[in-house]
Amino acid sequence: MTSTLAPPSDPPLEADPLAEPGAAAVPDGRSRRLTTHGSITALIGAVTAALYFWNLNAVGYANTYYTAAVKSASVSWKALFFGSIDPGNFITVDKPPAALWIQGLSARIFGFSTFSMILPEILCGIGSVLLLHHLVRKWRGDVAAHLAAIALAITPIAVAMFRNNNPDAFLTLLGVAAAWAMWRALETGRTRFLVAAAAFTGLAFQAKMLQAFLVLPAFILVYLIAGPPKLGKRFLQLLAALGTLVVAGGWWYAIVALWPASSRPFIGSTTDNSIVSLLLGYNGLDRVFGGSSGGPAGAGGGGGIGANFGGTTGWSRLFNTQSGGLISWFFPMALAGLLAGLWLTRKAARTDKVRAGWILWGMWALTCWGIFSYSSGIFHPYYEVQLAPAVAALAGAGGVALWQLGKQHRSMLWALPATVVLTATLAVGLLRRASGYATWLSPTIIVGAALAAAALVAGAYLGHQVILTAGAAIAAVTLFAAPAAYSLTTVQHPVSGSLVTAGPSGSGGFGGGAFPGGGAFPGGATTTSGRTSVGGESSVDSALITYLLENKGDATYIAAGMGSQTTAPIIIATGEPVMTIGGFGGSDPAPTLAEFQQMVADGEVRFLITSGGFGGGFGGGPGGGRGGSSEISTWAASVGTTVTVGNTTLIDLSAAA
Repeated sequence: MTSTLAPPSDPPLEADPLAEPGAAAVPDGRSRRLTTHGSITALIGAVTAALYFWNLNAVGYANTYYTAAVKSASVSWKALFFGSIDPGNFITVDKPPAALWIQGLSARIFGFSTFSMILPEILCGIGSVLLLHHLVRKWRGDVAAHLAAIALAITPIAVAMFRNNNPDAFLTLLGVAAAWAMWRALETGRTRFLVAAAAFTGLAFQAKMLQAFLVLPAFILVYLIAGPPKLGKRFLQLLAALGTLVVAGGWWYAIVALWPASSRPFIGSTTDNSIVSLLLGYNGLDRVFGGSSGGPAGAGGGGGIGANFGGTTGWSRLFNTQSGGLISWFFPMALAGLLAGLWLTRKAARTDKVRAGWILWGMWALTCWGIFSYSSGIFHPYYEVQLAPAVAALAGAGGVALWQLGKQHRSMLWALPATVVLTATLAVGLLRRASGYATWLSPTIIVGAALAAAALVAGAYLGHQVILTAGAAIAAVTLFAAPAAYSLTTVQHPVSGSLVTAGPSGSGGFGGGAFPGGGAFPGGATTTSGRTSVGGESSVDSALITYLLENKGDATYIAAGMGSQTTAPIIIATGEPVMTIGGFGGSDPAPTLAEFQQMVADGEVRFLITSGGFGGGFGGGPGGGRGGSSEISTWAASVGTTVTVGNTTLIDLSAAA
């Protein structure tokens, strides 16, 4: 049985249930509508670009841990390939380097700066918004596409992450690109598009490891259900895609695993210098199930501070004070729209594209929601940017589906107005978490939701297109108002560092400079506009830089320090090799005491920084991490000479050489 709900690949514009009144299904009318919708799309892209580029200098050095790696990538090709934190290639960052590749190449082309580093991330954001628009338009038409694109563009965590140098922006774009390829596979049944989807996902795997695979259940399920070929061929096509995924995602890991450890950097956030350990441990199963196989001491699961980054696990985690203001604004509309869409297509043919879209985006959203909600290891709320495209697609198309539901079943005319009111109620609740923030906005949303609901009901019962259109417009403006306000606050007062958040202080993230559950940040943290920043832009004493450069001599490294919070600012300021003992938090077993003693004896390093900066990071103060850091600082103090330069204390180890 052929479904009457499945639109052609280019949906007839006159079939749009929320189209402007009076649109004629004739060539001239179609041309006018194409021009109108094309102009709206261009405007969405332009406003998104303006929002993401606005006040960019305030981002500063964002997460200095990755910024140091970008600076190193702009100096050393080897550092670019491996993702080393310093151009001397002593140790890598804790992620694979695909996102650093595009940032490092941009820095090489335009010169190292905030602009050149963040430019690829902003382009990832703009590309994600426009590509999502294209996908939703092919699936559910122009109105749904406009709504979905705007929803993604103004989701607060998307705004924050598309202006930050963490790898999540690249991950998000690649996920949407893979969805585009999957949609083409659903349309054509051709293997090459499945292979393309796998290639995009494999590249995403080289940006964020196992998190990239959260989209795979949606891709596999939707193609098994709705792929045009017969079942046997669909299985064979998916096997071909699996082979592509292994190659596209695994070639860099294979090179690193086979490369002699003596001539490559130590793999950061591991205990055994193994890329496999990083993949399956610290950046893999430990994130979901908890554990401590590498990474900052105390930052893993099992009761460490990392387990508290996202709050208590459970289905409601994404609504809590850490996450609610970042991602959850459109959840009611997305969920109600998904249910409405699946109900409307319940009798559709197997290959029906409308139902396939609900399966694709619904499975994407539910998989991310489930994993993010129940991960008991290190979970940062900014991971939720990967969820944003699916929520935006479901919310934009969901508004149209809820209207169609009421149009086909008069007993369900209440569905869209009720969902508008529920979504607005959630927005008011989230706004009230931020004490004193835009106090006029909550009552405005309440009034707007009431007017929108009344107009939608009246327009439906009276069959009056103008009233209906007015109600839909008021509903859209009302539901976009709060996340848009949060996004504007985010670009006005960006938070740098490894703990990225969005919106006003107290709305989510880490207001007040403390970890959830109480307690100050270890080592001290800086605050910006009432929100906390760890690992953000740091200044370094120019006198220290001058002293280190003038006294470097023939040493390979101008200095060594415990943890990246000590060394990253110096790497950024100089572009010179600086040994980051213990990696990010000073807790990795690199180098051992014996290795460090040999490097000192060989004249590779002369100065050890013992104070001034973040110190040992999560390891518990200078030299307080694992892996021999404490032994190194104790030995250095016993054989070296203390030197104070500005506010920084060094140990001169030249006598030990």
